[in-house]
Amino acid sequence: MIKLGIIGSGSWSTALAKILTDSGHHIQWWMRNDDNIKLMQQKRHNPHYLSSVEFNMNLVTLSSDIKELVKNADVLVLGVPSAYVEATLSLLSADDLKNKKVISAIKGLVPGHDILLNDFLFRYYDFPLENYFAVLGPCHAEEVAAEKLSYLTISGYDIKMAEVVAGYFNVDYIRTVVNQDILGVQYAAVLKNIYALGTGIAKGLDYGDNFLSVFIANCADEMAGFLKKFGAQHIVVGEHSEEDPVTHVKMPSYAASVYLGDLLVTCYSLYSRNRSFGNMIGKGYSVQAAQLELNMVAEGYHASKCIYNINQTIGADIPIANTIYEIVWQKIGAAKGFKAIEEVLV
Repeated sequence: MIKLGIIGSGSWSTALAKILTDSGHHIQWWMRNDDNIKLMQQKRHNPHYLSSVEFNMNLVTLSSDIKELVKNADVLVLGVPSAYVEATLSLLSADDLKNKKVISAIKGLVPGHDILLNDFLFRYYDFPLENYFAVLGPCHAEEVAAEKLSYLTISGYDIKMAEVVAGYFNVDYIRTVVNQDILGVQYAAVLKNIYALGTGIAKGLDYGDNFLSVFIANCADEMAGFLKKFGAQHIVVGEHSEEDPVTHVKMPSYAASVYLGDLLVTCYSLYSRNRSFGNMIGKGYSVQAAQLELNMVAEGYHASKCIYNINQTIGADIPIANTIYEIVWQKIGAAKGFKAIEEVLV
């Protein structure tokens, strides 16, 4: 039996813990706070996130000792917000991660370094890319908790192992898709959070559905242009170069769930914390006030700065993402920023 460890205790980590235990796996679950561990052991649910999910505690071992958890696990699911990933990993050494598999459930870049988690792990932990996988949506934690049918994409260079990883999430309310576009899917997940933040700002400014449809369509086009700069393939809608020889299912293109689908649900869903965060900015909240009100991490906030910094080198044409960065980091004003965005939409 594979030994799985989850690092992180927020809503997405809790949703993944539910999927993995519902599929019959025993998990070791790292939570930083011992009081939360005691409460969960007593109540059988995470006291702060997705409290409707009741766990079979015979399948869950909780620990606040991250080194011990990593030592006892074969596969690590890393689900802490990107803003805290460096601090969390600082508790570990390269030797701790040797011969482990890492499944990243992080939808962001490492702030201050402006790199994907796989690059961070390689640079500072000598962690090989072939042992790294990403699990991405479109998939909101709240719908997983309610067991509404959702799709997950498992991406990794080692496609055979990615298929094995997909099998860990085999429950009747989850469908899995496997691909090898490890960089493209992660950058798409970063960008869609920025654009969802922008969608929320637009709603806060009282733009209507007609504008939002044009805005999100342009975001999709902008995302595709950025991904091309990184060599992402199969991002032309309607073009599928091949099909799975066994299932005869089309191979994913840019219209697939992990790219365009994740963008759409994150922009439109009321569950989207990035949209909620942006909505408060559009209504005049300061970033600090919006963060306090939301009481969860909106990945699009830090991602907007990371992508802005990265783009100074690669030079993609991303005026929407750049303007969202200027609104939340440079304080140019939401209304002024969206007046500028209006002029670039087609």
